[in-house]
Amino acid sequence: MALLETRAPAPGTPAPDFALPDTQGTLVRRDDFAQAPVLVVMFICNHCPYVQAVLDRLVALGRTWPADQVAFVAISANDAERYPQDGPDAMAELASQYDFPFPYLYDQTQEVARAYGAVCTPDFFVYDQQRTLAYCGRLDDNWKDPAARTRRDLHDAILALLDGERPVEEQHPSMGCSIKWKI
Repeated sequence: MALLETRAPAPGTPAPDFALPDTQGTLVRRDDFAQAPVLVVMFICNHCPYVQAVLDRLVALGRTWPADQVAFVAISANDAERYPQDGPDAMAELASQYDFPFPYLYDQTQEVARAYGAVCTPDFFVYDQQRTLAYCGRLDDNWKDPAARTRRDLHDAILALLDGERPVEEQHPSMGCSIKWKI
């Protein structure tokens, strides 16, 4: 396990397009979420302890707003040949176990993760109605212990956008395991 921090793309960067299969094999596109003023793209995987520690919080956050206000999508881009626990079958099991309120997509070619600039799991990218990057940073200030957190960075960034504001300029990078790139 290697700890990495995301180097955020510049604010205002357009959201890259994607068309990826979900855990049921249905192709999901970025534009399927066009009705929502806010789009949250999360790069996660099954085996990363950083992701495992925040899964309950991600699911709860995904249930906070109706999908027509805030659309959430999770993407796994790990090499499933070397990490089969991050492959489509295991992804379907995890999505069912946690009753994900958002689609969980598989980026087999890893092209989408590269286009977004994702480097670790979890990694969060929040886009406004024009689908320009408004926030790229951490979930909150304590990935290990939700009771000890004092800041809910991702939540607050979403709220700012819904209130017609921009998220705070000081955005702390995501931190987690490296995406398992194909060799």
